[in-house]
Amino acid sequence: MRRSLAVVSASVLLVSSLAGCGGDGPADPEVEVSGGFGAVPAVEFPKGGAPGEAFALETVVEGDGKVVADGDLVVADYVGYTWAQGGTSKLIGNSFQGGTPAAFPSWNLVPGLKRALVGAKAGSRVVAVIPPKDGYGDKGSDRLGIAADDALVYVLDVRATFPKGASVEDAPAFAEGAGLPEVAAGDVPGIKVPKAAPPKKLTVETVKTGPGPEVKGGDLLAIQYVGALWRDGKVFSSSWTDGKVYAAVIGQQQVIKGWDEALVGKKVGSRLLVVAPPDMAYGAKDMAVKGLPKYGIKESDTLVYVIDVLGAF
Repeated sequence: MRRSLAVVSASVLLVSSLAGCGGDGPADPEVEVSGGFGAVPAVEFPKGGAPGEAFALETVVEGDGKVVADGDLVVADYVGYTWAQGGTSKLIGNSFQGGTPAAFPSWNLVPGLKRALVGAKAGSRVVAVIPPKDGYGDKGSDRLGIAADDALVYVLDVRATFPKGASVEDAPAFAEGAGLPEVAAGDVPGIKVPKAAPPKKLTVETVKTGPGPEVKGGDLLAIQYVGALWRDGKVFSSSWTDGKVYAAVIGQQQVIKGWDEALVGKKVGSRLLVVAPPDMAYGAKDMAVKGLPKYGIKESDTLVYVIDVLGAF
C-alpha cells in the first residue's frame, strides 16, 4: 500500500479546488434539524421544496470554545446531503455512523463549507445549505455522488480547531539518548542528526509527556511534525513550514508503519522523537512503490521525525 509522506486528510469527501464564496450575509436554512450536540441529527427537508440560490447558515447550538480561523484544521462530526432542484435529497456522508469525526482543512474546502466553519466556535452545531456555485457547481462530482447543480446540506458539530502555528507548549530540548538525534526546544522544534549509524529498530523517545488521554488505534489525530533524513540531516517536510496542521486516522495504514506503531499509546499534548528505519518507512515490504523521490527519500533511508500530538478523537 502506498502511504503518504506523513499524514492524509480524513475529509476527502469535502475537498475541492473551487475558490471564492461571494454573496452577502447568509440566509436562513429551510431544513429542520433536531437533536443535541454530539448526537446524530435528524434532518427534515421541506416537502416539495427545493433549495434556494443563496448560501444559508444557522447556528443551532452555540459553543463556547475557540473560534475557527481561516487556515485552521477543524475537527467535526457531520452529516451531509445533496439536495436537488427537484426536491429530492440523498445522504452522502455521516461521520456519526463510524464513530470517528472528520478533519476539515479550511484551506482546502469547497467555499460553502469554509464559509460555514470559519467563525464558528468549538462546541457549536451549524447547519449550512450550500448552493452549487459555492459547492461543486454545474459539474458535480461523480466520485462523491454529487450530481451537477446539486445543493449541499451539512450539519456540523465542531469538536475542535487547530491554528496553523499550533504546537505542544513548553516542550524541552532532548539530548539524552546516546547516538540519537537532538531536538531543540521551542514552539517549532529543530533536529540535529548525529554522525553515527542509525538504529536498526523503530526508536521512540518522549520529549514531553502530554496531559491528555492516550491515543488509541482508530483515533483521528491532529498533529504537527518535522521530518529529516538520517543520512544528511536534511529536513524533507515540515507541517509548521507548510502552515498546515495535518490529520490522519492512526493504526489503519494511512501513514508509515513507524507512525502507526509509535503514536498509539502516547498521550495527547506529547512531543515525540521517532526514528523510523527503512522497514518502518518507505522501504517496507508491503509498499508497491518504495521511496518517495518527490521529497528526496530513498528506499534505504532512515527517517527522523519530531511529532506534536495536538488532539485525538
